[in-house]
Formats: sequence, structure tokens, C-alpha cells
Amino acid sequence: MPSANPSAAARRIEELRDEINHHNYLYYVEAKPAVSDQKYDALMRELAELEAAHPELRSPDSPTLRVGGQPIDSFRTVEHSVRMMSIDNTYDAAEVRQFDQRVRKALDAEAIFYVVEPKVDGVAVGLRYEKGVLVLGATRGDGLHGDDITANVRTIRTIPLRLHEAAKHPIPGILEVRGEIFMPNAEFQRINQQRQQADEPLFVNPRNSTAGTLKQLDPKVVAARKLRFVLHGLGQVEGTIADGYWESLKILHQWGFPITEHSQRLGNVDEVVAFIEKFDKIRRTLAYQTDGVVVKVDSLAQRERLGYTSKSPRWVVAFKYPAEQMQTVLRDVRWQVGKGGKLTPVADLEPVFVAGTTVTHASLHNIEQIDRLDVRLGDSVTIEKAGEIIPQVVGVILAKRPAKAVKIAAPTHCPACGSAVVKLEGTPDIRCTNPDCVEQLKRRVAAFCGRRQMDIEHLGEALIEQLVDAGLVKTFADIFRLTKDDLLSLERMADKSAQNVLDSIAASRQRSLDRLLAALGIRHIGVTVALVLAQHFGSLAELAKAGKETLSAVNEIGPVIAESVYDFFHSEIGQKTIAELKDAGIDPKMTKPAGDQKQSLAGKTLVVTG
Repeated sequence: MPSANPSAAARRIEELRDEINHHNYLYYVEAKPAVSDQKYDALMRELAELEAAHPELRSPDSPTLRVGGQPIDSFRTVEHSVRMMSIDNTYDAAEVRQFDQRVRKALDAEAIFYVVEPKVDGVAVGLRYEKGVLVLGATRGDGLHGDDITANVRTIRTIPLRLHEAAKHPIPGILEVRGEIFMPNAEFQRINQQRQQADEPLFVNPRNSTAGTLKQLDPKVVAARKLRFVLHGLGQVEGTIADGYWESLKILHQWGFPITEHSQRLGNVDEVVAFIEKFDKIRRTLAYQTDGVVVKVDSLAQRERLGYTSKSPRWVVAFKYPAEQMQTVLRDVRWQVGKGGKLTPVADLEPVFVAGTTVTHASLHNIEQIDRLDVRLGDSVTIEKAGEIIPQVVGVILAKRPAKAVKIAAPTHCPACGSAVVKLEGTPDIRCTNPDCVEQLKRRVAAFCGRRQMDIEHLGEALIEQLVDAGLVKTFADIFRLTKDDLLSLERMADKSAQNVLDSIAASRQRSLDRLLAALGIRHIGVTVALVLAQHFGSLAELAKAGKETLSAVNEIGPVIAESVYDFFHSEIGQKTIAELKDAGIDPKMTKPAGDQKQSLAGKTLVVTG
């Protein structure tokens, strides 16, 4: 029975938390369980009963949070203290050697050690600890901002809620680690068996099921799916853990973080390539999905000198194993219309299982690719997943070609609006030139609402289709004029769902200038370039006033991008779009970062030879 004495209860609660955390560390980090499951469950029950009797004693690092708390209404967006960058990929051992050559050249042939780690196939997250206690878990998102999934992260037993003290290594006041949340193969199979018995749709692969699980608003659902975490990097750290990543990993492991059991520190690129070849023979026997090996420079000082590109660090590369290929039959080819009017051929296939999913559609890229492959309707074709994600047709089995195989011709009219199409000179692109094409509008609106753009969560493609077809959305600005009555007039739209949409639209009004620029559909303007422009000019008005030379003078903005931005802001449709958005109250500003590094050479004379 729970103690009625608050002082005694507080002491016992602290004892139980320490004991349970110790057993979690032994089980999940050291793989050396010291008590039976029954004993562990008894300790958890006692702690839960005491906390229920004394709710004022419950803390944010309590092990009872592992079972999941109350559902939340939505995920808030948080800013990463240190940008979570992507990693350059390679599929060729020769390119790994080229990476090594670039690193050695940049470091003047210094001695270099590499750390190699299995590339676990999951969802990248950042975990922030303050005074050793977990305070935030966030998805990578666009690298600058992510979703706050702290409530879900707390249910994952391999993530320490309070770090394990190590005598020789004091825990920093602020520690942010990066890693991968993943679903073990056995758990994936167990969940799909349950879903099959319940006549529910099956998950397609562990990575997708992990991503879907972390989006759950009810932490109890996440707790039931037994996700795991493995550490693979650092973000913000107060002070220094160690001089090298390898030594840092050992210390982080002592503090309670799981690391991959196959990681190694190697002395040269020959050893790295040998590791890649050896790991390929065992990776399919592991308890989790992995599609490659990550190669990192060990020395943190050398990493600092190597630096970063706009998208990724120069001190790391991911080797990915060749995609699995399968054969199937091409049934038909459909031409999809993109947001800019580009027509893309999509292959309809006989269903085939490839790299963990059943594939029924694949990309054919463009008409020149169709002609180069000489692919025809009825052909047996080879497909693979580019990066093990996007299915594409890569070859034709001519020996199996049927006598009545039909040659595929380029379209002469848009499949959506019937307008004549044009093939752009010097490119393989075929485009619909009708600015009022309804399919283009749907794709533009969907892109505008995307996660990395205006992030209007409840405005998905199916709802956008209805809104455009009903004539309720003809421009971006129309989104911000939608009423509940407008939404309730649509099929299968309930009051609660309508309110969720309106709440998402209202939240999007607070998006930053870079998000809006990335959402406008300006050619060549992605998330990274949009941020550069937003930070430099600060407002739509200032950007609209900039000439091509002014734009080109901005760091990372070349003449092609400059011309594209200038043309948009000086075109009739661009000016109308901006005016309508401002009229709807969408006119974000952005403050230029303090200490802008682009000014660091002001007043100096540079002499460049070559």
C-alpha cells in the first residue's frame, strides 16, 4: 500500500526511481539484466501507486512515463539549437576513396582516423538534456525546425530520462545528442500480425511504421510499439566531452545511451572499404533494418576545419548498398501533371515486392528515358528503389518482349485540362502551358501546404482536391479565407475535422518568411535558398525591390536563381500572388542574424590567383 507519510513516500519514490533506472541501464545499455521481469514489473507498480497517491512528487524523468501519458492535441514546432544536417550518400567504394582524398587534401595529409557505424534505417531525432534530465525530443524536420515529440520519446525505454552518472566524466549542463529511432524487425512482424488479425491495413516497412508511430498524438500507442533508439551524433554541448567522436561515444554509452554494436574506429580508407564489404554479409541477419554504413572523421578538431556545405558536413559520408532489383510487367503509362506544369510518366506495374514493400507504380522520369530504355507497354521490366525509397524502371528484358508490345508516345495534350503541351528546347521536359490547369493548381496548393513550407497539417492532398474542385481554393490566399461553412459543405467533413483544418491554417499564419518563400513555387527556390534570401532581405517588399545584380551578389545566389526570383516578383502572376497574400494578412518579416558572417570580409582586399 502507498505510504500516507509524504516524507517517507518521497524517499521511497526516489529509491524506486534510482533502482528502476539502474535496471533499465543494465538491460538496455549493458545487456546484462539483473532481475526478473516479474521483479521489475513489481517495482514499476509500486512506483506508479506511490505517484498516484502523491501526484505532487511525480517528476518529468519518472520511469512511469514509459507507459505513456495523456494524449496531446498537436505537435508544436521547435527550433534546433544546432542545425540537423543531411549526409551526402554514395553507392560506390571508389567514391568512398574519393571522399578520403578530399579529406586528406583539406587536412594537409594529417593522420586521420575514421569511425564507421551501421546506417540504421529509422527516423532521425534530437534529444536535449539539461542537468542530466531529458527536456526535449524533436524530429529533424527541415533541419532547422522539427516537431516536439517529447511525450512520445519518453515512452522509448532505450532513451534515458535521466543520465547515468559516470565518476570520471561529469555530465554537461546542456547536452544534445542525435540518433535514430527505429522499430526492430521482430516488433514490426508482431504488430503486422496483430493488424492482420484485426483486419487493419498492414505497415509496409519498419521505417514507415516508426515514422507513423512517432506522429501518434497518444503516447500510450507509442509505448505499446516498443521502438528503440541508437545514438549517432552530437548537437549542442556545454563544454567538451572528448577530443574525438570515438572517445565521446564511450563516455555517452556510460551515461546511458545505446550505440551500435558494430561500430569501429579505423586507421585508413582501405580498412573502411573492407568493413563495408564485410558488413554487407551480415547486415541482413541483424535485428533491425540497415541500408548502409556511415563513415565519419573521428577528430572533432579536424571536423571543425573541414566544415560544411549548405546541406551537409564535409567530414562524413554515407555508403549505401546497391538497391534490390526485381522484374515485373509494365501494364500502362500515365502522365502526371506537376505544380509547374511538367508532365512526368508513371509506370503502372504488375504488383511486385521490392526492398520491403509491394510496388505497383514506378517513375519513368521523362520521354527521353522512355526512348533510351525503349520500354513498351507489355514489356517485362527491371525495377529498383532509388535510395531504397522511390521505385523506378531501370531496364527492359528484351528476350521477354511480347509481339504486341506497344511503343509509348509523348503526349500532345495535357491529361488534366486538354491544353496543348510543349517540349522545352534543350531539355527532356514536356509542359502544360495553361496557367489555369486545375491539376497544376492542386499540386501548387499541396506544395504550399507542405511540411517544409507553410506546414498546414490538416490540409492534405485529398482535401485540397475537394477544395479546388469545388472552386473554394483558386489561389494561395483563398486558403486563408476559408470558413467553417465552406469546409462543412464538402463530403465526409465533420465539425471537429473542419475546426482542425481552420486551426492548422491559423497556426500557419505565424510561419517565417523563408517558409513562405519556399512555398511560393518559384523555380530553383528550395528550403535552403529561401532561408538565405529571407535572412538577407528580411521582407517580401525588400526582395521585390531587388534587381538581378543585387540578388546575384548575395552569398549562395547565382545568376540563374537571381533571374528566377526577379522574374517572379516582376511578373503579373507573381505580383498578384503577393498582393493577395498580403491582403489575407500573410506578410512575414525576418530579422537578419546578428554577427552575419557574410560581412566578415568587409573593408578587406582579396587577391585570388589560379
